[in-house]
Amino acid sequence: MGLGQWSCEQRAPIKNETVSEFVPETGCLSIIVLGASGDLAKKKTFPALFHLYRQGFIQSHDVHIFGYARTKISDSDLRDRIRGYLTPCKGCEHTHEEDVTQFLQLIKYVAGAYDTEEGFRLLDKAISEYELSKNTTEGSSRRLFYLALPPSVYPPVCKMIKSYCMNKSDLGGWTRIVVEKPFGKDLASAEELSAQIGELFDEPQIYRIDHYLGKELVQNLMVLRFANRFFLPLWNRDNISNIQIVFREDFGTEGRGGYFDQYGIIRDIIQNHLLQVLCLVAMEKPVSLKPEHVRDEKVKVLQSVLPIEDSEVVLGQYEGYTDDPTVPDDSNTPTFATMVLRIHNERWEGVPFIIKAGKALNSRKAEIRVQFKDVPGDIYKCQKQGRNEFVIRLQPSEAMYMKLTVKQPGLEMKTAQSELDLSYGQRYQGTIIPEAYERLILDTIRGDQQHFVRRDELKAAWEIFTPLLHRIDRGEMKPLSYKTGSRGPEAADKLAEDVGYVQTHGYIWIPPTL
Repeated sequence: MGLGQWSCEQRAPIKNETVSEFVPETGCLSIIVLGASGDLAKKKTFPALFHLYRQGFIQSHDVHIFGYARTKISDSDLRDRIRGYLTPCKGCEHTHEEDVTQFLQLIKYVAGAYDTEEGFRLLDKAISEYELSKNTTEGSSRRLFYLALPPSVYPPVCKMIKSYCMNKSDLGGWTRIVVEKPFGKDLASAEELSAQIGELFDEPQIYRIDHYLGKELVQNLMVLRFANRFFLPLWNRDNISNIQIVFREDFGTEGRGGYFDQYGIIRDIIQNHLLQVLCLVAMEKPVSLKPEHVRDEKVKVLQSVLPIEDSEVVLGQYEGYTDDPTVPDDSNTPTFATMVLRIHNERWEGVPFIIKAGKALNSRKAEIRVQFKDVPGDIYKCQKQGRNEFVIRLQPSEAMYMKLTVKQPGLEMKTAQSELDLSYGQRYQGTIIPEAYERLILDTIRGDQQHFVRRDELKAAWEIFTPLLHRIDRGEMKPLSYKTGSRGPEAADKLAEDVGYVQTHGYIWIPPTL
């Protein structure tokens, strides 16, 4: 080609990557609940499976459920233990007893240890017998292992599953494992656990469950942000003053003191649940809704979080916490924490994310509160009444409302705070809002990992909190005492005020009645 000449290349056509719809798989499904006799399985896992069965998402003709634990009990003993936790589906009360009976017949129990070959060989034999009874082609069956167990036994259990209970060959079938939090206690322990499980299973087989990602309003966050035009130009540092992500409980540890004291409120709530919410609030729009594209954006947010400053952390411990005989008298474990996270990128530079979680407080709720900046040129002299806020109430009384200033009805030109309100109980009467575990178990069956934590995401999350947690563990930071039933330490409200939050006085959102 001579100097100054141009050439044209034929480019490959751009692929139109649409979200593929779920295609039902044909191989029979075995759901194995390890730790079947424990509280988590009884209160969450089995009830979620029951509701999926009742709604037709899992069918009796192609699914069987196996319980596995060390306790030596019979099939009927396990069924009797579960029965009381299977609540009626709304509108189906008249068939509830029949539904429960049919569901419980799907459950078989196998007893065995978590670290020996014998029990898992018996488990594999029971699963294989069921698969043969369904005339399933070897390799096309599906095996889902739900580890309702302490993380300390994940490695030996995963090793036993890998050695003795895998789907025998790859003819469209699969083996997947679901693991519960906590995924370690700091970066080193989380990485060690990830490495141990990662040696046995590929990342597409591992589903690290965080039930907050299954909540209705959390799943609505991406739809709100990326499917509504009027949020797009507002969702940035030019318009938003601060964002609060809040978790409050009005009760203490209630018999879980010994367990809770090993972790504290940051490990138990903030490092996982609230940080996942922060990712969805702060992330950029993904290329598509494919799980890896969504999780890529969440990782970018976590990697942009600056180190936490001690001056922007307030810790608390409620009075009476150490009265629990399972809690050491000199415990330094926080039952309350407020901290400021700062995201170093173009969208969020300078916007404080105020993360707050606590036990034994004056109310129970979880919410996201986006507070906008003051209106420039305040001709109505109404700034003292409060700023505009967009609030997403995650629980209870699921709702979204926009707090704004309006003219007060009457002859006088007076302003007042009011709201535009979407309360789910009122707007979606008769609609059953699924429990988080129902959604997430269904996602694991369908192979959708969008709402599960990827290994690099887990690592990035622990990198944020590990230095702070180690300082607390060494006793370098002490929790302030606060009264049960209060808002928590006064210093927490002062911290929020110092970084820019303006509290609205005289306005309270009241959930509408039907």
